[in-house]
Amino acid sequence: MENKSGFVAPLERLAEQFKKLPGIGKKSAYRLAYHVLDYSDAQAQSFADAILDAKRLICRCSVCQNISDSEVCSICSQAKRNKNLICLVEDPRDVAAIEKLGEFDGVYHVLGGVLSPLDGKGPDKLKIPELLKRIEVLRKENGDEYEIEVIAATNPNVEGEATAMYISRLLKPLGVKVTRLAKGIPVGGDLEYADDVTLFKAIEGRVEM
Repeated sequence: MENKSGFVAPLERLAEQFKKLPGIGKKSAYRLAYHVLDYSDAQAQSFADAILDAKRLICRCSVCQNISDSEVCSICSQAKRNKNLICLVEDPRDVAAIEKLGEFDGVYHVLGGVLSPLDGKGPDKLKIPELLKRIEVLRKENGDEYEIEVIAATNPNVEGEATAMYISRLLKPLGVKVTRLAKGIPVGGDLEYADDVTLFKAIEGRVEM
C-alpha cells in the first residue's frame, strides 16, 4: 500500500529516520533507505543490533565523561598518562581528533557542549561540577602544591570562547593554571575538522588565560 508521497509506508518510515541524522537531506535519506532494502535479513539484523548495542553498552566514563564501554575509559586507565594535564573539550569527537595525533600525553574532560543561553544551555547543563570534583580529588591525593593545568580546548567561536572564559574564572581561584589553544585554528572552526599539524601546533603553542 502506498501513501501520498508515492513511497510504500515502511520505506517512508525508514527514510524519515535517516532524515533525522545530521547532514542527511531528503534525497540522501531515501538513497540510504533503498540501500538498506538490499540487505539480507542477516545484514539488516546486524545493522539493527549495532545501533542497539551502541545505545545499551556505551556509557560515560566516571572520570572524564567521555564515551566508554566501561566505568573508567581506556585513556583514564592508562598509568602513563599525565593526570594533572587536563584537556577540556566539548564532545567525544574532539577527544578522537586530538588522540589521532599521538602527541598528547595528558587526559581529557568532556563538557558535553558549550554555554549557549539561546539554546537553553547554561552551566548546569555542562559537566562542570564533575570537573571541579575531579580537581578536588587531585588536590586531596597530591597536596595543595600539586600543579594542575587545564587546557581550554573548546572551539574558537563565540560560545566556545565564552565557555573557556567562564571556566577559567572558576578554576583560577583554585590555583589551577588555565591555558587556551593557540590561534592556529581559524575562528569559527571545529577541532574535529582541523588538520593534524594545525591541531598539534595549537596545543603546543597554548597560552595562559
